[in-house]
Amino acid sequence: MSVQDPQPRRPRTGTGNGPHVALRKLNRVTVTYDAPLAPLTTFRLGGPAARLVTATTDDEVIAAVREADDSGTPLLIIGGGSNLVIGDDGFDGTALRIATTGFALDGTRLELAAGEVWTDAVARTVAAGLAGIECLAGIPGSAGATPIQNVGAYGQEVSATIAEVVAYDRDLGAVVTVGNADCAFSYRHSRFKADPARYVVLRVRFDLEDAGGLSAPVKYAEVARALGVEPGGRVPLALARETVLRTRASKGMVLDPEDHDTWSAGSFFTNPILSDAEYDAFIGRVHDRLGPEAQPPGWPAGDGHVKTSAAWLIDKAGFTKGYGSGPARISTKHTLALTNRGHAKAEDLLALAREVRDGVHAAFGVTLVNEPVTVGVSL
Repeated sequence: MSVQDPQPRRPRTGTGNGPHVALRKLNRVTVTYDAPLAPLTTFRLGGPAARLVTATTDDEVIAAVREADDSGTPLLIIGGGSNLVIGDDGFDGTALRIATTGFALDGTRLELAAGEVWTDAVARTVAAGLAGIECLAGIPGSAGATPIQNVGAYGQEVSATIAEVVAYDRDLGAVVTVGNADCAFSYRHSRFKADPARYVVLRVRFDLEDAGGLSAPVKYAEVARALGVEPGGRVPLALARETVLRTRASKGMVLDPEDHDTWSAGSFFTNPILSDAEYDAFIGRVHDRLGPEAQPPGWPAGDGHVKTSAAWLIDKAGFTKGYGSGPARISTKHTLALTNRGHAKAEDLLALAREVRDGVHAAFGVTLVNEPVTVGVSL
Protein backbone atom coordinates (compact mmCIF):
# COMPACT_ATOMS: atom_id res chain seq x y z
CA MET A 1 0.00 0.00 0.00
CA SER A 2 1.39 3.41 -0.89
CA VAL A 3 0.23 6.98 -0.64
CA GLN A 4 2.03 10.02 -1.96
CA ASP A 5 0.77 13.56 -1.49
CA PRO A 6 1.56 16.20 -4.13
CA GLN A 7 4.24 18.88 -3.84
CA PRO A 8 6.59 17.12 -1.41
CA ARG A 9 8.93 19.27 0.65
CA ARG A 10 11.77 18.17 2.90
CA PRO A 11 11.34 18.96 6.59
CA ARG A 12 14.37 20.24 8.40
CA THR A 13 16.11 17.23 9.91
CA GLY A 14 19.41 18.65 11.12
CA THR A 15 21.13 15.41 10.10
CA GLY A 16 24.74 14.89 9.26
CA ASN A 17 25.96 12.36 6.72
CA GLY A 18 24.05 9.11 6.32
CA PRO A 19 21.10 7.63 8.22
CA HIS A 20 20.71 7.82 11.96
CA VAL A 21 17.99 6.91 14.44
CA ALA A 22 16.46 9.71 16.44
CA LEU A 23 16.97 9.53 20.18
CA ARG A 24 13.27 10.22 20.77
CA LYS A 25 10.86 7.27 20.92
CA LEU A 26 7.17 7.31 21.73
CA ASN A 27 6.16 3.86 22.96
CA ARG A 28 7.61 1.65 20.21
CA VAL A 29 7.59 4.25 17.44
CA THR A 30 11.03 4.61 15.91
CA VAL A 31 11.96 7.67 13.86
CA THR A 32 14.89 7.47 11.44
CA TYR A 33 16.20 10.29 9.23
CA ASP A 34 17.68 9.91 5.74
CA ALA A 35 16.42 6.36 5.99
CA PRO A 36 17.12 3.78 3.24
CA LEU A 37 13.87 2.48 1.76
CA ALA A 38 15.24 -0.09 -0.69
CA PRO A 39 15.54 -2.79 2.02
CA LEU A 40 11.84 -2.32 2.79
CA THR A 41 10.79 -3.25 -0.76
CA THR A 42 10.88 -6.53 -2.65
CA PHE A 43 12.59 -4.79 -5.58
CA ARG A 44 15.40 -3.71 -3.22
CA LEU A 45 15.87 -0.43 -5.06
CA GLY A 46 15.08 3.26 -4.63
CA GLY A 47 16.45 6.16 -2.65
CA PRO A 48 15.96 7.15 1.01
CA ALA A 49 13.15 8.90 2.84
CA ALA A 50 13.78 12.18 4.58
CA ARG A 51 12.13 10.60 7.63
CA LEU A 52 10.95 7.07 8.40
CA VAL A 53 8.45 6.34 11.17
CA THR A 54 7.78 2.74 12.17
CA ALA A 55 4.46 2.20 13.95
CA THR A 56 3.41 -0.99 15.73
CA THR A 57 -0.13 -0.11 16.87
CA ASP A 58 -3.17 1.42 15.19
CA ASP A 59 -2.96 4.43 17.52
CA GLU A 60 0.65 5.01 16.51
CA VAL A 61 -0.29 4.78 12.83
CA ILE A 62 -3.08 7.32 13.26
CA ALA A 63 -0.88 9.67 15.28
CA ALA A 64 1.83 9.58 12.61
CA VAL A 65 -0.67 10.25 9.82
CA ARG A 66 -2.24 13.13 11.71
CA GLU A 67 1.16 14.63 12.44
CA ALA A 68 2.04 14.58 8.73
CA ASP A 69 -1.34 15.97 7.68
CA ASP A 70 -1.30 18.73 10.29
CA SER A 71 2.17 19.85 9.22
CA GLY A 72 1.54 19.50 5.47
CA THR A 73 4.32 16.93 5.16
CA PRO A 74 4.10 14.49 2.22
CA LEU A 75 3.34 10.97 3.44
CA LEU A 76 4.24 7.57 2.02
CA ILE A 77 2.67 4.47 3.56
CA ILE A 78 4.76 1.29 3.43
CA GLY A 79 3.47 -2.14 4.36
CA GLY A 80 5.29 -5.17 2.97
CA GLY A 81 6.87 -3.13 0.17
CA SER A 82 5.91 -5.69 -2.46
CA ASN A 83 4.10 -3.26 -4.74
CA LEU A 84 6.41 -0.24 -4.72
CA VAL A 85 8.83 1.28 -7.20
CA ILE A 86 10.60 4.09 -5.36
CA GLY A 87 12.60 6.54 -7.44
CA ASP A 88 16.37 6.86 -7.06
CA ASP A 89 15.96 10.28 -5.43
CA GLY A 90 13.86 8.71 -2.70
CA PHE A 91 10.92 10.30 -0.92
CA ASP A 92 11.03 13.90 0.24
CA GLY A 93 8.76 13.55 3.24
CA THR A 94 7.69 11.09 5.93
CA ALA A 95 7.54 7.38 5.13
CA LEU A 96 5.31 5.52 7.57
CA ARG A 97 6.05 1.82 7.89
CA ILE A 98 3.04 -0.06 9.25
CA ALA A 99 4.37 -2.88 11.43
CA THR A 100 1.18 -3.65 13.36
CA THR A 101 0.38 -7.23 14.35
CA GLY A 102 -2.84 -9.04 15.08
CA PHE A 103 -4.42 -12.31 13.95
CA ALA A 104 -7.80 -13.10 15.52
CA LEU A 105 -10.25 -15.85 14.64
CA ASP A 106 -13.87 -15.92 15.85
CA GLY A 107 -15.48 -18.92 14.22
CA THR A 108 -15.02 -18.30 10.50
CA ARG A 109 -14.46 -14.52 10.91
CA LEU A 110 -10.78 -13.53 10.62
CA GLU A 111 -9.43 -10.13 11.57
CA LEU A 112 -5.92 -9.15 10.48
CA ALA A 113 -3.94 -6.10 11.45
CA ALA A 114 -2.65 -4.24 8.38
CA GLY A 115 0.97 -5.06 9.16
CA GLU A 116 0.51 -8.83 9.32
CA VAL A 117 2.61 -10.74 6.79
CA TRP A 118 0.06 -11.96 4.30
CA THR A 119 1.53 -15.32 3.37
CA ASP A 120 1.96 -16.22 7.06
CA ALA A 121 -1.68 -15.32 7.71
CA VAL A 122 -2.77 -17.60 4.86
CA ALA A 123 -0.77 -20.45 6.36
CA ARG A 124 -2.47 -19.93 9.72
CA THR A 125 -5.97 -20.00 8.22
CA VAL A 126 -5.14 -23.25 6.43
CA ALA A 127 -3.84 -24.72 9.69
CA ALA A 128 -7.13 -23.65 11.30
CA GLY A 129 -9.08 -25.55 8.63
CA LEU A 130 -10.66 -22.47 7.02
CA ALA A 131 -11.04 -22.05 3.27
CA GLY A 132 -11.24 -19.03 1.01
CA ILE A 133 -7.70 -17.59 0.72
CA GLU A 134 -5.57 -20.76 0.43
CA CYS A 135 -4.81 -20.11 -3.26
CA LEU A 136 -3.37 -16.71 -2.30
CA ALA A 137 -0.47 -18.40 -0.52
CA GLY A 138 3.00 -17.07 -1.25
CA ILE A 139 1.90 -13.58 -2.27
CA PRO A 140 4.39 -11.17 -0.70
CA GLY A 141 3.35 -8.10 1.23
CA SER A 142 1.13 -7.21 4.14
CA ALA A 143 -2.55 -7.80 4.90
CA GLY A 144 -3.37 -4.09 4.69
CA ALA A 145 -2.51 -3.97 1.02
CA THR A 146 -4.82 -6.80 -0.01
CA PRO A 147 -8.08 -4.81 -0.24
CA ILE A 148 -6.38 -1.90 -1.99
CA GLN A 149 -5.27 -4.00 -4.95
CA ASN A 150 -8.05 -6.56 -4.57
CA VAL A 151 -5.23 -9.07 -4.49
CA GLY A 152 -5.90 -12.22 -6.45
CA ALA A 153 -4.26 -15.28 -7.95
CA TYR A 154 -5.10 -18.78 -9.12
CA GLY A 155 -8.85 -18.24 -9.17
CA GLN A 156 -9.26 -16.41 -5.87
CA GLU A 157 -9.56 -12.70 -5.04
CA VAL A 158 -9.77 -11.21 -1.56
CA SER A 159 -12.96 -9.41 -2.56
CA ALA A 160 -14.76 -12.75 -2.33
CA THR A 161 -13.99 -13.11 1.38
CA ILE A 162 -13.46 -9.59 2.74
CA ALA A 163 -16.34 -8.62 5.01
CA GLU A 164 -15.16 -5.13 5.91
CA VAL A 165 -12.12 -2.89 6.02
CA VAL A 166 -11.25 -0.65 8.97
CA ALA A 167 -9.33 2.42 7.82
CA TYR A 168 -8.33 5.88 8.94
CA ASP A 169 -10.09 8.40 6.71
CA ARG A 170 -7.75 11.37 6.31
CA ASP A 171 -10.52 13.58 4.91
CA LEU A 172 -12.80 12.98 7.91
CA GLY A 173 -9.99 12.65 10.45
CA ALA A 174 -11.71 9.54 11.82
CA VAL A 175 -11.62 5.75 11.77
CA VAL A 176 -14.24 4.28 9.43
CA THR A 177 -15.48 0.77 8.71
CA VAL A 178 -16.18 0.06 5.04
CA GLY A 179 -18.34 -2.94 4.19
CA ASN A 180 -17.61 -5.15 1.20
CA ALA A 181 -20.36 -3.62 -0.93
CA ASP A 182 -18.89 -0.15 -0.43
CA CYS A 183 -15.31 -1.16 -1.26
CA ALA A 184 -16.03 -0.95 -5.03
CA PHE A 185 -13.93 -4.00 -5.79
CA SER A 186 -13.01 -4.84 -9.37
CA TYR A 187 -10.02 -6.43 -11.10
CA ARG A 188 -6.94 -5.21 -9.16
CA HIS A 189 -8.89 -2.17 -8.04
CA SER A 190 -10.96 -0.81 -5.18
CA ARG A 191 -12.30 2.33 -3.55
CA PHE A 192 -9.02 2.58 -1.66
CA LYS A 193 -6.90 2.46 -4.79
CA ALA A 194 -9.16 4.96 -6.55
CA ASP A 195 -8.58 7.51 -3.77
CA PRO A 196 -5.14 6.56 -2.44
CA ALA A 197 -4.46 9.75 -0.50
CA ARG A 198 -7.62 9.38 1.59
CA TYR A 199 -7.51 6.01 3.33
CA VAL A 200 -4.93 4.26 5.52
CA VAL A 201 -5.98 0.65 6.07
CA LEU A 202 -5.72 -0.45 9.71
CA ARG A 203 -7.50 -3.82 9.80
CA VAL A 204 -9.14 -6.23 7.37
CA ARG A 205 -11.92 -8.64 8.31
CA PHE A 206 -12.64 -11.78 6.30
CA ASP A 207 -15.50 -14.27 6.30
CA LEU A 208 -13.96 -17.65 5.55
CA GLU A 209 -15.54 -21.10 5.12
CA ASP A 210 -15.39 -24.22 7.22
CA ALA A 211 -15.57 -26.95 4.59
CA GLY A 212 -14.44 -29.79 6.80
CA GLY A 213 -10.76 -29.31 6.00
CA LEU A 214 -11.33 -28.97 2.27
CA SER A 215 -10.46 -26.04 0.04
CA ALA A 216 -12.84 -23.70 -1.68
CA PRO A 217 -13.80 -24.96 -5.15
CA VAL A 218 -10.66 -24.92 -7.30
CA LYS A 219 -11.29 -22.50 -10.17
CA TYR A 220 -7.92 -22.11 -11.88
CA ALA A 221 -7.30 -24.70 -14.59
CA GLU A 222 -3.52 -24.92 -14.05
CA VAL A 223 -3.96 -25.60 -10.34
CA ALA A 224 -6.80 -28.06 -10.97
CA ARG A 225 -4.56 -30.01 -13.37
CA ALA A 226 -1.73 -30.05 -10.85
CA LEU A 227 -4.13 -31.34 -8.20
CA GLY A 228 -5.68 -33.90 -10.51
CA VAL A 229 -9.24 -32.58 -10.11
CA GLU A 230 -11.79 -30.98 -12.36
CA PRO A 231 -12.36 -27.23 -11.99
CA GLY A 232 -14.88 -26.76 -9.21
CA GLY A 233 -13.58 -29.70 -7.20
CA ARG A 234 -12.31 -29.44 -3.64
CA VAL A 235 -9.09 -30.84 -2.18
CA PRO A 236 -7.51 -30.86 1.29
CA LEU A 237 -6.61 -27.29 2.28
CA ALA A 238 -2.95 -28.01 2.93
CA LEU A 239 -2.60 -29.71 -0.46
CA ALA A 240 -4.12 -26.72 -2.24
CA ARG A 241 -1.77 -24.31 -0.47
CA GLU A 242 1.31 -26.45 -1.12
CA THR A 243 0.43 -26.83 -4.79
CA VAL A 244 0.00 -23.09 -5.22
CA LEU A 245 3.31 -22.43 -3.46
CA ARG A 246 5.10 -24.88 -5.77
CA THR A 247 3.47 -23.32 -8.81
CA ARG A 248 4.41 -19.80 -7.70
CA ALA A 249 7.97 -20.85 -6.85
CA SER A 250 8.42 -22.36 -10.31
CA LYS A 251 7.65 -18.91 -11.72
CA GLY A 252 9.89 -17.01 -9.30
CA MET A 253 6.87 -15.61 -7.47
CA VAL A 254 7.85 -16.67 -3.94
CA LEU A 255 10.41 -14.44 -2.23
CA ASP A 256 13.88 -15.94 -1.88
CA PRO A 257 16.76 -13.61 -0.91
CA GLU A 258 19.20 -15.79 -2.84
CA ASP A 259 17.19 -15.83 -6.06
CA HIS A 260 17.24 -12.61 -8.09
CA ASP A 261 14.25 -13.85 -10.08
CA THR A 262 12.21 -13.07 -6.95
CA TRP A 263 13.59 -9.53 -6.53
CA SER A 264 10.49 -8.15 -8.15
CA ALA A 265 6.94 -6.96 -7.51
CA GLY A 266 5.50 -10.16 -8.92
CA SER A 267 3.40 -9.34 -11.96
CA PHE A 268 4.57 -5.92 -13.14
CA PHE A 269 1.68 -5.40 -15.58
CA THR A 270 -2.01 -6.13 -15.15
CA ASN A 271 -3.88 -8.24 -17.67
CA PRO A 272 -5.52 -5.85 -20.17
CA ILE A 273 -9.30 -5.66 -20.26
CA LEU A 274 -10.50 -4.67 -23.74
CA SER A 275 -13.88 -3.74 -25.11
CA ASP A 276 -15.27 -6.14 -27.71
CA ALA A 277 -14.31 -3.68 -30.45
CA GLU A 278 -10.80 -3.27 -29.06
CA TYR A 279 -10.46 -7.03 -28.77
CA ASP A 280 -11.51 -7.52 -32.41
CA ALA A 281 -8.89 -4.98 -33.52
CA PHE A 282 -6.35 -6.73 -31.33
CA ILE A 283 -7.14 -10.11 -32.89
CA GLY A 284 -6.60 -8.56 -36.32
CA ARG A 285 -3.13 -7.38 -35.32
CA VAL A 286 -2.34 -10.78 -33.81
CA HIS A 287 -3.21 -12.47 -37.12
CA ASP A 288 -1.20 -9.92 -39.10
CA ARG A 289 1.86 -10.51 -36.92
CA LEU A 290 1.63 -14.20 -36.04
CA GLY A 291 -0.62 -15.69 -38.69
CA PRO A 292 -4.32 -16.58 -38.92
CA GLU A 293 -3.97 -19.60 -36.66
CA ALA A 294 -2.68 -17.59 -33.70
CA GLN A 295 -5.21 -17.20 -30.90
CA PRO A 296 -4.38 -15.22 -27.75
CA PRO A 297 -5.93 -16.12 -24.41
CA GLY A 298 -9.22 -14.40 -23.70
CA TRP A 299 -11.75 -14.54 -20.89
CA PRO A 300 -15.12 -12.80 -20.56
CA ALA A 301 -14.78 -9.70 -18.37
CA GLY A 302 -18.42 -8.61 -18.28
CA ASP A 303 -20.35 -5.84 -20.03
CA GLY A 304 -18.91 -6.39 -23.50
CA HIS A 305 -15.30 -6.72 -22.37
CA VAL A 306 -12.62 -9.37 -22.72
CA LYS A 307 -9.55 -9.88 -20.55
CA THR A 308 -6.39 -11.09 -22.23
CA SER A 309 -2.96 -12.15 -20.96
CA ALA A 310 -0.20 -9.60 -20.39
CA ALA A 311 2.34 -12.43 -20.19
CA TRP A 312 1.27 -13.71 -23.62
CA LEU A 313 1.51 -10.21 -25.12
CA ILE A 314 4.98 -9.63 -23.69
CA ASP A 315 6.29 -12.96 -24.91
CA LYS A 316 4.80 -12.68 -28.40
CA ALA A 317 6.14 -9.13 -28.76
CA GLY A 318 9.62 -10.58 -28.41
CA PHE A 319 10.34 -10.04 -24.72
CA THR A 320 11.02 -13.58 -23.64
CA LYS A 321 12.11 -14.96 -20.27
CA GLY A 322 15.49 -13.52 -19.24
CA TYR A 323 15.24 -10.63 -21.70
CA GLY A 324 17.68 -7.80 -21.10
CA SER A 325 21.40 -7.32 -20.65
CA GLY A 326 21.53 -4.76 -17.85
CA PRO A 327 20.97 -4.88 -14.10
CA ALA A 328 17.18 -5.01 -14.59
CA ARG A 329 15.82 -7.88 -16.67
CA ILE A 330 12.72 -9.96 -17.25
CA SER A 331 12.65 -12.96 -14.93
CA THR A 332 14.10 -16.18 -16.31
CA LYS A 333 11.00 -17.94 -14.96
CA HIS A 334 8.08 -15.65 -15.88
CA THR A 335 7.69 -12.90 -18.47
CA LEU A 336 5.40 -10.82 -16.23
CA ALA A 337 8.08 -10.24 -13.60
CA LEU A 338 10.67 -7.49 -14.06
CA THR A 339 13.58 -8.12 -11.75
CA ASN A 340 16.54 -6.46 -10.07
CA ARG A 341 19.56 -8.63 -10.75
CA GLY A 342 21.34 -7.21 -7.71
CA HIS A 343 22.56 -3.71 -8.52
CA ALA A 344 19.70 -2.13 -10.47
CA LYS A 345 18.57 1.45 -10.02
CA ALA A 346 14.96 2.47 -10.31
CA GLU A 347 15.70 4.06 -13.69
CA ASP A 348 17.13 0.77 -14.96
CA LEU A 349 13.88 -0.96 -14.06
CA LEU A 350 11.71 1.80 -15.52
CA ALA A 351 13.68 1.83 -18.76
CA LEU A 352 13.00 -1.89 -19.15
CA ALA A 353 9.32 -1.44 -18.26
CA ARG A 354 8.94 1.32 -20.86
CA GLU A 355 10.67 -0.81 -23.48
CA VAL A 356 8.29 -3.69 -22.83
CA ARG A 357 5.20 -1.47 -22.69
CA ASP A 358 6.09 0.38 -25.90
CA GLY A 359 7.08 -2.83 -27.69
CA VAL A 360 3.78 -4.51 -26.86
CA HIS A 361 1.85 -1.45 -28.04
CA ALA A 362 3.80 -1.32 -31.32
CA ALA A 363 3.17 -5.02 -31.92
CA PHE A 364 -0.46 -5.36 -30.85
CA GLY A 365 -1.91 -1.90 -30.21
CA VAL A 366 -2.51 -2.70 -26.52
CA THR A 367 -1.09 -0.48 -23.77
CA LEU A 368 0.02 -2.36 -20.69
CA VAL A 369 -0.58 -0.74 -17.29
CA ASN A 370 1.86 -1.18 -14.45
CA GLU A 371 0.55 -2.82 -11.28
CA PRO A 372 3.14 -1.51 -8.79
CA VAL A 373 2.75 1.98 -7.37
CA THR A 374 5.47 4.40 -8.44
CA VAL A 375 6.85 6.93 -5.98
CA GLY A 376 8.65 10.01 -7.30
CA VAL A 377 8.81 8.50 -10.79
CA SER A 378 6.39 7.47 -13.53
CA LEU A 379 6.30 5.00 -16.36
